[in-house]
Amino acid sequence: MKNLRSILGVLTVLLMATAAQAQQTHLKANVPFDFVVGHRAYPAGEYSLKSIVSDGSVIQITNAQEATSADVLSHSCSNKTYADKTKLVFRRVGDNYFLYQIWTEGRLSGREFPKSNIELRLAHNQEKSELVIVAANISQ
Repeated sequence: MKNLRSILGVLTVLLMATAAQAQQTHLKANVPFDFVVGHRAYPAGEYSLKSIVSDGSVIQITNAQEATSADVLSHSCSNKTYADKTKLVFRRVGDNYFLYQIWTEGRLSGREFPKSNIELRLAHNQEKSELVIVAANISQ
């Protein structure tokens, strides 16, 4: 009986670690245009995006060329089918790009960013948006 409890305890810890890892985001992408996330603008370039808390709600965005980073809040989003590739999804409104979602290949859930004040203002002016996808790579 004692061995069974020990085995169940170890399995529980392993399952919890796997679930926490499944929510983690860590990827790299070359973004060919300037974009906005939250209240901050980012220049075109190579970026690393990674979760910095176990539930994945805070994403650290690092510009590889400038060695600068910022932490941004996100929330979970889901789809009925598994993501076919790892990607960043942007909303383009006029000449402005806003990071909208992050998807990792093979997962049903991703991360989504709230609309910025600039994007809300543009939407209020009835500017139409379209989705733009940028390929990304999973990194360790």
